[in-house]
Amino acid sequence: MPGKEGDHPAEVRRIQILKILLAACNAKYIHSNLAVYNLKSCSGEYSPNVVIKEYTINQIQDDILKDIYLEQPDVICFSCYIWNISFVKELVPDLKKILPQVELWAGGPEVSYDAVEFLKKNPAFFGVMVGEGEETFHELAGYYIERKPETLSGIRGVAFRDENKGRDVVHTGWRELMDLSKVPFAYSNLTEFKNRIIYYESSRGCPFSCSYCLSSIDKKLRFRDIELVKKELQFFIDNKVPQVKFVDRTFNCKHDHAMEIWRYITENDNGITNFHFEISADLLREEELQEMSTMRPGLIQLEIGVQSTNPDTIKAIHRTMDFEKLKGIVDRIHSFGNIHQHLDLIAGLPYEDYDSFRHSFNDVYALKPQQLQLGFLKVLKGSHMMEMCKEYGIVYKTQEPYEVLSTKWLDYDHVLKLKTVENMVEVYYNSGQFQNTLEYLVKFFPDAFSIYERLGSFYMEKGYGDVSHTRMRRYEILLEFLEDMPEISMDQVKDQMVYDLYLRENLKSRPGFARDQKPFERQVWDFRKREKVAKNAHVEVFADGTVLLFNYADRDPLTNNAHVTDVTKDVFENLNRD
Repeated sequence: MPGKEGDHPAEVRRIQILKILLAACNAKYIHSNLAVYNLKSCSGEYSPNVVIKEYTINQIQDDILKDIYLEQPDVICFSCYIWNISFVKELVPDLKKILPQVELWAGGPEVSYDAVEFLKKNPAFFGVMVGEGEETFHELAGYYIERKPETLSGIRGVAFRDENKGRDVVHTGWRELMDLSKVPFAYSNLTEFKNRIIYYESSRGCPFSCSYCLSSIDKKLRFRDIELVKKELQFFIDNKVPQVKFVDRTFNCKHDHAMEIWRYITENDNGITNFHFEISADLLREEELQEMSTMRPGLIQLEIGVQSTNPDTIKAIHRTMDFEKLKGIVDRIHSFGNIHQHLDLIAGLPYEDYDSFRHSFNDVYALKPQQLQLGFLKVLKGSHMMEMCKEYGIVYKTQEPYEVLSTKWLDYDHVLKLKTVENMVEVYYNSGQFQNTLEYLVKFFPDAFSIYERLGSFYMEKGYGDVSHTRMRRYEILLEFLEDMPEISMDQVKDQMVYDLYLRENLKSRPGFARDQKPFERQVWDFRKREKVAKNAHVEVFADGTVLLFNYADRDPLTNNAHVTDVTKDVFENLNRD
């Protein structure tokens, strides 16, 4: 531990600083924090002195305090993002009380763009690493461990309290962007990453200038050496990592780079590992699409940011996007039947009112993505959108994540309505548990958006919105919602629901709304015995006489749905249909 109060700080550091703790507070347990692993990998000769600890924002803070205290670190560096900054700011003052001599640092995008102001408002912190932290951290470790450099002012890319000037904040300026290939590979032992997502980057920076995004600030695109990338990807493949998520902001902005990687993972596919990419679909070339068409189902998944289909909105946010071209490419990829597509929309953008967003939603919904994420504008520090708030009438939350409350085009009332739509989309669409039911229902509503709009209002009216529901209860609520729509056949809806239910699992208890199967028990039993149908497979007779076999041993790698076979003729050819 550092020396007692009153000791000369420089001498204390010179002799006694031994352990630097890199702390990450992730959103979920399955996540990992690439930043802290990169910092440690760049610590070089100081690596034995650097310890990584990962927590989640859902953990009890007392448990984290205890764990950090028992580590007895001399310096603690927190990785700060929009999703964890409140948690970190709440934790640190108590941490300072139990470890008063420890100097606390912050780093990451949430503190880089207002580092001086952050330190003024958060007295428990001693300093901030600004921008890219790898080279900065190596020098910072050198300063603490052996006083190389001798002063913090000799380190580019830090803001800190100058103890010789009444703890005034000193900012040494932003460091030059580094060569990405010089960052050592962050992963050596994958034991601690079991059942967690591995994050990886092959590039930094972004060629676009989207006004809501911080990536647009870093215009200098840098790519990791492709041979190095291949070597590192092979490490993941050899170790059969379940998922590798690329954090590249626009993975396919450089065609040759993207093509090399896609070709490599296709040729070296282990049948297990999934790779996630964030791409701009309208930039994809024919060569890339051809390569995608040959991939194993589930080898890759794509996240595609649409954000809006309103041309005025797209222009205002400085985004480059040809929706008609994007639409054609998304449809093309969909036709391959082997790639999960995740499409994003953002509510609260300039020139997008409630009706305009409805239109954007319907445009994207029609593309039938596996996931449709409805997000809300977050006014990030350092972004162009923050500068335009007055002009656009954007009002946003004071506390992170600085989410939009209203704009010149979208009042808070409509924001709340969109929140209920978002919730319904997550529950009913993105869960993948109601796919066929929703496809059946859409023709009875003015548009797809109306399903989720009306269902969300129903949830609020009935007081269902703030309650956690089981999957089965979600089906029951949906049936309750549809009862006032005489144009809809409830028997047909129930059949669709039963189909969706058994696609996912062989239910232990049969739903109350399911069709009675007792009249067909004999025929089904004979079929199962004759064909030696596995015990965990399910056979269902539907209202129209169709008999389907749900095989849970053979699942779709994209949806995890059971393989379904029509066995009507095999069960009974001369069925008297009800």
